[in-house]
Parts: sequence; structure tokens; C-alpha cells
Amino acid sequence: MTEIGTGLPFDGDKLKEECGIFAIHGHAEAAAHAALGLHALQHRGQEAAGIVSFDGEHFHSHRAVGLIGDIFGRKSVIDGLPGHAAIGHARYATTGASMLRNVQPLFADFAFGGLAVAHNGNLTNAMVLRRRLVEEGCLFQSTTDTEVIVHLIARSRRQNIVARVVDALREIDGAWSLVAVFADGILGGRDPLGVRPLVLGRLDEAWILASETCALDIIGAEFVRDVEPGEIVIIDRNGLKSLRPFAPRPHRFCIFEYVYFARPDSMVEGRGVYEVRKRIGAELARESAVPADVVVPVPDSGVPAAIGYAQESGLPFELGIIRNHYVGRTFIEPSDSIRHLGVKLKHNANRASLAGKRVVLVDDSIVRGTTSTKIVNMVRAAGATEVHMRIASPPTTHSCFYGVDTPERSKLLAARHTVEEMAGIIGVDSLAFLSIDGLYRAVGEARRDHAVPQYCDACFTGDYPTRLADLEGELGGRQMTFLLEDA
Repeated sequence: MTEIGTGLPFDGDKLKEECGIFAIHGHAEAAAHAALGLHALQHRGQEAAGIVSFDGEHFHSHRAVGLIGDIFGRKSVIDGLPGHAAIGHARYATTGASMLRNVQPLFADFAFGGLAVAHNGNLTNAMVLRRRLVEEGCLFQSTTDTEVIVHLIARSRRQNIVARVVDALREIDGAWSLVAVFADGILGGRDPLGVRPLVLGRLDEAWILASETCALDIIGAEFVRDVEPGEIVIIDRNGLKSLRPFAPRPHRFCIFEYVYFARPDSMVEGRGVYEVRKRIGAELARESAVPADVVVPVPDSGVPAAIGYAQESGLPFELGIIRNHYVGRTFIEPSDSIRHLGVKLKHNANRASLAGKRVVLVDDSIVRGTTSTKIVNMVRAAGATEVHMRIASPPTTHSCFYGVDTPERSKLLAARHTVEEMAGIIGVDSLAFLSIDGLYRAVGEARRDHAVPQYCDACFTGDYPTRLADLEGELGGRQMTFLLEDA
């Protein structure tokens, strides 16, 4: 899910995944379970959230900007979402401000009845399709690519709801996992490449769809299986039905889900994320060990890889940096005079573990390098005699167009500098990244098959698995810019 034509800048040094989705059918407290599921998926989207429920006669919706607990923490809100079926969405916008009109799920009244859609991923031909739809008379209410799917469903001439959705999905390119709720049931699906995750679960008689297995765990549901790439599942009073309406294609699951985005306690594509991250750290130690006294993770995403590095290298593991978990994204810094202290809002050095030590700092990635520089300075100020940074992924050299918030390529540090130059900029004694083959080994492949890569690794290699129609200028040089208003 992305915003179209905003042109607003990326903020921050971390990659940001955009959106978690959840759906449940066949439970008397569907909305309450959806809220809990979204809470488990909060790491995937921290700007806004929404739930749409269906009670057999009417659809009910609640959407707001903020965190899941703030939005759905009151009983009165959940009581206003009755029904046996519900879908939910935790949103992280690619660019621009969070606005209520862009918060999902998006609901529409069609000729066949109501339908709400929630989507994780990015459509790479959204602007091309939107221009065509606008010229055909469609009126858009948001600036998200998800609304393109809604209009494509409306334009389909098929009578069956599922057939209409499939018609719409045949027209879109890029990466998508989505869920929908309509009068007869719920629907979920993944793009033919399977770039974004979606899992199927069961809670007594209820069926569940979610971005990750951690959303099943929080409600005590059983993991059944992954929704397959290119598969559409329909769940109604008769149970579950599976469709495979797309031509088979080589799977290209996002390898960065293993590195950073997925929660470490989730199972992704049959693999435990925590164990994969530990193997990533072990590979990193085998590839780029350095004489040192202690291994320190940059919390929290660097912790499993640092454990693996420490175990493989035989060095002690220490929490040399402590993260403050009570700092929200909306913290307002009082004045420009202390803006440079911003990194300490979330991290503080544990001096007793760092002073007089040669430190290996382990982090998941480097994007712009700004946060890494501040962390290194903090560790040196705490008395570290040497600081060696090890990154649990290859250099991020290309932007992502499949559902991850990254800057344009010119702002990626690794796209503009060698590793040695990056080390100087960040201020470390040495810097090393995991090799692409080392990453593949950690996730269970012997090495990357350069003829047919097993994963989407475009942010590291520039090997994009789909056409980037919008980027290729299929708008005839006319960029679509939409006025954004605060909700």
C-alpha cells in the first residue's frame, strides 16, 4: 500500500515495512480478535489502523490515526463493530502524512453489495491504472494504490464477487497480499510471485488470515499453512475454497522479511524467523570475524543476529545498548537545540559493558547511515576502544517498490559509497556486510541462483522481479500529483 504522487521525503534511517493485514470469519467476537491480531502486527504498521466487520446485515467500520491500543483499546469501539466476520489493517504509509481518507480497510458499496479491502504491498503500475480509470470517469477518494483495486472491482462485468476480484487482480503488477470481507464471507490472496506473506489459521470453527503467525499466536489460533503465491482463498459458511487463477511463476518471497520486517517469533514460509536470524549472524561471523572483546546488538532487530555471531565467534554477547521501548513515533522534540540528541530518545549506551572493550556492533541494515553514525558515536563516548560494525544483510543499494519504505537510490549510502568509504562516514574501525550468498545460506539455500533467484532481493541486487511500469514513465511524462489534505 503506497501513496501516489506525493513527492514527500523519506524520514529516518530504517527501512519501514508497510502494513499488516488480518481477517477472521465465523467467530462471534470477530472484531475483538481482529484488534488483537493487529496488535501483534503493530511492527508492520504504526501510523494508523482500521477494522471493518459484518454482522449478517450491515457493515461496520472504525478507522483512525494512531497505534492499535489507542484506537481499539476501548470496549465501546469494539462494541460498535459487531459481527461474525471482520478484516483489519495496520498502516505504515510510504510517504506523506497519515490521513483518515487513506486509512484502510477501504469500504465501497457496489451493485452486488458492500465490500471492504485491506492490502499489504505496492502496485508498480498503480499510476498507469489510476490515470486510465480517472479518464474513464472514476472518482478517487484517497491517494493510496489500494483504491485502484476497488475501482477495478467496480469496473468488472462479472456477476460473481470473487470473479470480479480476480478480474481486478489480473490487471495489477507488483507485490500484494490482501484480504476482503463481503456479505457472503471473507477472501484472501497473494500475488503470483508471493512477495508479501499471508498465512491461514484456525480458531475452533473460525478461519483466520494474517500477515504473520504471531497474529495467530496472540488469539490462541492454530497455524494451518501459508497461503500459496498466486492463490485466492474464499471462506464462507460452507468452509474454505481455494482458487489458483494465475499462471504459475517462480516464487520470489521478500528475503528482507527474514532480515528485519517479520517478528522474530513468527514462522515465515515454513522457517522460524528467529532461527534464520541467528544463522545470519553465524554466517556473518564466518565471513568477517574480527578480533574483539564483546558482541553488542543494535536493539531490537540486531539481537538474534548478534547472538548467532557471538556463538559462532566464541565472543561474549552483551546488551551494550539499551532501548527505551516507551518512546512513540510522535514524540515532539522541544527545541532545535537538542534535536541532535534524538537518538538517545530510543537508545542509551550501557557503559559497564563497553568501556575499555573492542566492540562488534551488529545491526540489520544501513540505509542512509545517520542512525548508525549516532550509535557509533554513543558507543565510543561510552569508552569503547574499537568499534567494528557488522551488518546482517548485504548493502542496500537499490530502492524497494514492493511494499517497503526506502529512500530514492541517490539517498542510499551504499549506492553512493564503497564499504571502506561508508566505514569512514559512520566512524567505525571496520565495516562488513553479509554476502548475498551468505544470506541465501542462512535461509536454507546453498547459494543464490543468478539465473532464477529464489527470493526477491532487489534492494540488494537491483534484480526486480516485475516490471516497474510507473517508474518506466508509462505516464507519457505526465506525473500525477494529488493534493494531500490533513484528515
